[in-house]
Amino acid sequence: MPCSLGVKAYGSSRHAAPRSDDQHYQKCVATLREIKEPLATVWPALTEALYLLTDLPRGQDAVWDSILRGTIGILPLDAEDIPRIRELMRKYRDQGMDLADACVVRMSELMDDSMVYTVDKTYFSLYRRNTRQRIPCVFPD
Repeated sequence: MPCSLGVKAYGSSRHAAPRSDDQHYQKCVATLREIKEPLATVWPALTEALYLLTDLPRGQDAVWDSILRGTIGILPLDAEDIPRIRELMRKYRDQGMDLADACVVRMSELMDDSMVYTVDKTYFSLYRRNTRQRIPCVFPD
């Protein structure tokens, strides 16, 4: 089943956080309304989102509510994925790949028909899954 990966959607340019004061907010909201596939993320991306919303408790509540309602699913990664995640972080060390990005890339490898939703066009245009494949992405324009 197709899936849109990542809560790396709107917020301080690279990371997830539904902040109306962010430059990407309006474009992201409009793009999210167009996505028909289920939305899902990984724990590291969720952790970043909630951290970035530390000063906005309502924003944190909105993220949690989306997860509890099933609007955003949490995808499992386990110990078998660690070597690949580490490999990705080493490969893209010069670009500053963080754990959340590496996990989203890893999930895109495991879910071949997935699409990554992100404002991080600079980095996700560079990242490759399965060594050489471009990662299908939706970038709010």
